[in-house]
Amino acid sequence: MRGHLWGLLYLNLVTVLWGTTFVVVKGTVEVLSPSLIILGRFLVASLCFLPFTLTLRKEDEQSQRVLWLAAFELGFWLWAGYATQAVGLQYTSASRSAFITALNVILVPIILGLFGRRIGLAVWAAAALAVVGVGLLSYDGSPPNLGDLWTLGCAFTYAAYIIRLESYAKRLPALGLTTVQVYGTALFALAWVLWEQPRVEWDRFPWFAIFYLGVFATALTTLLQTLGQGRVSAPEAAIIYVLEPVWASVFAFLLLGERLGVQGLVGAALVVSATLIDSLQYYWRSRTSARGR
Repeated sequence: MRGHLWGLLYLNLVTVLWGTTFVVVKGTVEVLSPSLIILGRFLVASLCFLPFTLTLRKEDEQSQRVLWLAAFELGFWLWAGYATQAVGLQYTSASRSAFITALNVILVPIILGLFGRRIGLAVWAAAALAVVGVGLLSYDGSPPNLGDLWTLGCAFTYAAYIIRLESYAKRLPALGLTTVQVYGTALFALAWVLWEQPRVEWDRFPWFAIFYLGVFATALTTLLQTLGQGRVSAPEAAIIYVLEPVWASVFAFLLLGERLGVQGLVGAALVVSATLIDSLQYYWRSRTSARGR
């Protein structure tokens, strides 16, 4: 029970940090191509984990093989999620991007259900409530655009990442797993940059934004997410992640002076209610199991 609570804490902190990134990335894509943004943030994140690389040698040969397999699989899904979101932000608004990305909350249980995982009714209800809440919170009423389609791809790829991370996080050391998947994502980002060969305007290079995205929004969040999903199931984690646009709205209010209308406040309340439903049903299930023993 205590481990699960720590997992919830880690994942909630992740959503706070993620909530700061939409405005940062939205501003950065005006200066850098999405490929350079992804490469820059993951190169910075890789430097953060460089001191821990030597610890990977302490793993036995079989564990090392699984770790590097995870590096390429999780690295691909993570790169695809960040890349499609960054491309989408070139065309769509930050708020709509947050809403569409949050659709992974419903995609995770749907995908797991298609592969035979039994998903409780409370999780389905909480997921549906969360999607409605995020829609009210973030939908800006503008017509669909190309960025929406790219961001929908982000929701699918990130749902796949959440599901596969759950599998690896329960059987591999958190620090080693975080390290290798950051390296794997950086390699995919490097390949994208070499293929695209974007132009760099060094006099306008957003150094602080890349540093922030790399250290706090990538290295720290990836570690916390790996720790959290080792203690929390993928469907539960997906529901917690919908707090991301709520925090994005809070930071927009504090830093930019943006205010939520009545519709936005109702949406935020629904999202918080969804997370509470999920947490309470887990607590009730745990109490029932304990009484049964």
